[in-house]
Amino acid sequence: MTTRREFMKTLAIGGGGGLLMPSLFSSALAAAAKGVGGGVADAPILIVLQLSGGNDGLNMVVPMGNDDYARARPKLAIGRKSALSLTADTGLHPALAGVKGLYDDGQVAVVHAVGYPNPNRSHFRAMEIWQTAADADRYEDYGWIGRYFDRYCRAMDGSVGVAIGGPSPQAFQAASPKGLSFKEPSQLQVRGARAGRGGLDGDAWHEAYEDMNGLDGEDMSGATIGALTGKPAIVAGQSPLAFLEQTARDAQAGALRMERIQRTGRNLVAFPTTGLGRDCSLVARLIAGEMPTRVYYLSLGGFDTHTNQAGTQERLLREVGDALAALLADLKAQGNRERVQIVMFSEFGRRVKENANGGTDHGAAGPVLIFGGGVRGGVVGAYPSLAAADLERGDVSFRVDFRSIYATLLERHLGVASAPVLGRQYPLCAEWARPV
Repeated sequence: MTTRREFMKTLAIGGGGGLLMPSLFSSALAAAAKGVGGGVADAPILIVLQLSGGNDGLNMVVPMGNDDYARARPKLAIGRKSALSLTADTGLHPALAGVKGLYDDGQVAVVHAVGYPNPNRSHFRAMEIWQTAADADRYEDYGWIGRYFDRYCRAMDGSVGVAIGGPSPQAFQAASPKGLSFKEPSQLQVRGARAGRGGLDGDAWHEAYEDMNGLDGEDMSGATIGALTGKPAIVAGQSPLAFLEQTARDAQAGALRMERIQRTGRNLVAFPTTGLGRDCSLVARLIAGEMPTRVYYLSLGGFDTHTNQAGTQERLLREVGDALAALLADLKAQGNRERVQIVMFSEFGRRVKENANGGTDHGAAGPVLIFGGGVRGGVVGAYPSLAAADLERGDVSFRVDFRSIYATLLERHLGVASAPVLGRQYPLCAEWARPV
């Protein structure tokens, strides 16, 4: 990074532009990691994969032989012969061969008709609801993962959460911001800082920071920091400028660790060269390198398929299936698969009836898939009815509240009480989650 704007943009976290905690990637990284769930080597890990844009769940998890489905989608419906069979009436999109292999290995649970009461069909509001675990008529300041960090990960540094490949998710927004968002670990490097015997050379750091921010001869009070959004965690008695410099120093230390893992670590299987494939490859290496991260957040966009859906969704689902198959295979080869669960969701499904443009429009409930260790593989429940009388304004009606998915991940995988995070107790999905 060479400019102040790049620095502030790169170090923004928590969805609201807050600043990284000064303790981020401190030298006591490994010791601090011995918080929730034990040490680095045995702590549970959650990977969240967001399919942005509203993935068409009906063509991802296919109702095979369903006459209502075939009538509603004369062009887009996937036939029984093309679908990858899971049960007598449920199959997968043919592009999801990677997921089918995981399912056959008992590593995938498919939960039908996940949503919430009074669904919202706006991308922005629906995603906000999913990321904050709010009711449709309420707004929350913090994300559900951020509340998990606040409640159970206070002793851990900022690397407890890592979002790769996109902006910091609103799910990470917290009262005490934690979590790091980047596309490549090298984005956190500050060029010009030298490494000394005990780490990074202090004088060189100060000079590099001033050069980066053009502070030679300028006001050094850092008064403009007050204009930033979010809640900066400035230590009492510490100047804003010193806080930013310390933040940069700690981020640099973490970036060096990540880059070392990325450079020296190797994947044990071949990953696809797609964007999601590269992100999953990096996650696998960070887990193998014993980063103390509890939650990794990945996203893939492009699912808003109002037109020409068939080709677009096929390409995207193939990218998803191939990347996840490689990730689970790598984790298995590492011996880490049993401590990792992956939850894959989209902010809403699509309408049952196709539109005139070879696509589908914004809908409501859709399937959620959970992968990895501790998962009882299989399809949860019967396929939801697609009969016109059973739909909600043309959409699949929800049967499982998405917060029950979160509650199950928190309690059965991460091993913490879910009610303090979600605001109340939701029923657990015992069908797919083994007791901890």
